[in-house]
Amino acid sequence: MRVLVTGGAGFLGSHLCDRLLEERDEVICLDNLFTGRKKNIAHLFDNPYFEFVRHDVIDPFKAEVDQIYNLACPASPPHYQCNPIKTTKTSVMGAINCLGLAKRVKARIFQASTSEVYGDPLEHPQKEEYRGHVNPIGLRACYDEGKRCAETLFFDYHRQNGVEIRIVRIFNTYGPRMLADDGRVVSNFIVQALRGDDITIYGNGEQTRSFCYYTDLIDGFLRLMNQDGITGPVNIGNPGEFSMSELAEIILRLTRSKSKITYQPLPADDPIQRKPDISLAKEKLEWEPKVPLEEGLKETIAYFKSELGL
Repeated sequence: MRVLVTGGAGFLGSHLCDRLLEERDEVICLDNLFTGRKKNIAHLFDNPYFEFVRHDVIDPFKAEVDQIYNLACPASPPHYQCNPIKTTKTSVMGAINCLGLAKRVKARIFQASTSEVYGDPLEHPQKEEYRGHVNPIGLRACYDEGKRCAETLFFDYHRQNGVEIRIVRIFNTYGPRMLADDGRVVSNFIVQALRGDDITIYGNGEQTRSFCYYTDLIDGFLRLMNQDGITGPVNIGNPGEFSMSELAEIILRLTRSKSKITYQPLPADDPIQRKPDISLAKEKLEWEPKVPLEEGLKETIAYFKSELGL
């Protein structure tokens, strides 16, 4: 098939491009390089089945494709909060442009949504039926509400125009090609530990997250996209739950770092708990994560050692 990946030069997008090419698809990678990097896809430039287009999804675009994966949007708080209006435009106008294209060329379209649609959840673990607890005017709203609106648009295009949609809600994902300065907890802790800096925990360290290695996540993407049973949304993530203090201790042990742990105030609207219920993915996609946290962290630490020249 001929496949368009928006945000294809980013952390997850570049790995998705790799996997699609392994599946013998032709891939068009569209990215404005705000958080994506040419370095992530440089190894693909000589591949005759790969094409890179520098473009912003906020502006209309054309392509003749069979499938569209919409991954375009900054996903870490420092990046999406530095220009919140642009972030909302990317989610909403980007979805409109991708859906318009899918409608015109009759392509199946995939939306990379997020566990952030659940906000600071009052239900634990989170099921797809849970409607969330989101502050619509908070500092994180540009991302949270932007992604929620994108899901609305996807279902309205599906109901009104018959567009074939697939929606995944991504829980915390990590692995090689993360940005060292993206502000996500895994990259933050690893980079701080490798540099010997203090590891910064926001809050008391008891808040929890669930961490999915990128290979498991990409496998979930393809399983949902290439089945005909459900549209989603489907939670894709690892239900293993770790506190921030536990994660910091594991990374200190794996890096053999002498860094100290320090505590800072918890940012506004930062979720206290986050854990996916993946019953739907297990039942409908026969999917569940395979990579244990420590195994994935070892690969990620090795990547950051190389990136930092250590």
